[in-house]
Amino acid sequence: MELQRNSHQVYEIGYHVIFCTKYRHKVLVGEAETTCRNSIAETCLAYGWQLKELEIMPDHVHMFVSAPPQTAPAEIARTVKSISAVKIFTTHPNLKGRKFWGSGLWSPSTYFGTVGHISKDTVRRYIQTQKERG
Repeated sequence: MELQRNSHQVYEIGYHVIFCTKYRHKVLVGEAETTCRNSIAETCLAYGWQLKELEIMPDHVHMFVSAPPQTAPAEIARTVKSISAVKIFTTHPNLKGRKFWGSGLWSPSTYFGTVGHISKDTVRRYIQTQKERG
């Protein structure tokens, strides 16, 4: 990852985000997969988040995204899930009645992992040796 900058911050933050369809229905195939992929890419672009990698599986999504520090990873997932669900159900209305009767497309659960350029052991050593280097 490369350093990102805005007017008051320099950061290098990446998130691995995974979310599943409700009931793990395998509906993200064909045109629904394309709609999902385009919706997520457009949402990230509109919100100024850098979508580094994206893979759409039939029943879940893997995203690698970078965002400024003031943007919570939960906000990224909530926004992407909400906008993509509306887009997918609008474009493919047959999915709503067949598999997701009266409920949303995505499971409420989400996995978040952080991605950085140094390990946790390196950070711990750096913090523990501050006084020695002071």
